[in-house]
Amino acid sequence: MRLNIDRGTLCGHTAIESGTREGAVERESYADSAYEAELTTSQASIHFARFMVDKPTNRMFRREGRYWLDLCLTPRPENSRGCYHDRWGPHRFEGLGEIFLVPPGEALHIRTETGAAQTSIVCEIDAAAVDRWLEDGIEWNDRRLAAGLDIAHPHIRACLSRLAEEVRHPGAGSAELAEMVVAQLAIEVARYCQAIAEGPITGGLASWRLRRIDERLQQGGPPPPLEELAALCHISVRQLTRGFRASRGCTIGDHIAQTRIEIAKRQLASDASIKSIAFGLGFASASSFSYAFRRAAGESPRQFRQRRYRKEG
Repeated sequence: MRLNIDRGTLCGHTAIESGTREGAVERESYADSAYEAELTTSQASIHFARFMVDKPTNRMFRREGRYWLDLCLTPRPENSRGCYHDRWGPHRFEGLGEIFLVPPGEALHIRTETGAAQTSIVCEIDAAAVDRWLEDGIEWNDRRLAAGLDIAHPHIRACLSRLAEEVRHPGAGSAELAEMVVAQLAIEVARYCQAIAEGPITGGLASWRLRRIDERLQQGGPPPPLEELAALCHISVRQLTRGFRASRGCTIGDHIAQTRIEIAKRQLASDASIKSIAFGLGFASASSFSYAFRRAAGESPRQFRQRRYRKEG
C-alpha cells in the first residue's frame, strides 16, 4: 500500500475521462483536476480531488475494472445529472446526489447547468473487492443504476468520510486503517446493490414519483411529513416507505435528512447566519443543526463555511 500526500496541483491529471464528439457531447478541454492528496491500498485508490470547471459540463465517463465512488464535499454544480445512454437512451437524465457510484464498464453521460469548483473524495475500488461478496454476480438493471446516482446510505457515507479524513490529515497507521475501511466499504457497496434488488421488480417507486419527492424536498423549509409525500405520489405511507427503500437502497428518512444537509451546504455559501439557516430548515436550534451537520459532513457548519471562503479567496 502507498500513502502519497501531494499538495501540488496536477492540472490535467484528471480521473474523469473525456467524451469523444457524439452529438452534443464534446471532448472536455475546460476541466482540470488537482489531486491534493492520494492514498493507495491493495484494493483501491483514494483521491482528495478538486475539479475546476469554468462552464457547464457535458461529458462521457467510464471506468473499466473498478467501481467509482464520489462523495462531493462541496455543493455540486447546479442541476447535475447523469444518463446511462446504452441502457436508457439519450433523453433520460437522473439527478446526481452528494454520493454517486459508477459500476465497472458502464458509460455515464454527465451534465450540469453551470460551471463551478468542486471538491470530492473519490474512491476507485477494484471490481473483485466488491464482486467477491456478490455470490451470484449482479445484474445492473434500471433500478440499480438509478439508485447508484444518489446514494444516501449512512454506512457508505461514513466510510467515505473516514477515508477523506485519513487522506487529508494522515496520522499513525493511516495506510493500514484505510485498508480496513476500504474492505468495509466494498462490503457496504455489495450489500447496497443487493438490497435494491430484493423483492419483486414491481416493488420500487416509479421514476415520476421519485422526482416528485426530490422536487418537494428541494423546496427547503422544515422536512415534509411522510403523509404529505405519500399524497404527492398517490400512495399510502407504507407503500412510500417500502417502495422508496427498494428504489434507492436507503430509508426515506435518511434521504430527507441528507437532502437537508445538501441544502444547508448551498445556503452556507451565502451571507445568511447559521442560526437563520437552521431555523429555515426546521431545526429546533442552531446547536441541533450543528450536531446534524457535523454528523453528516464531518465538520461544523462554521468550519465548512470557513473552508469554502478560503478556497474562493
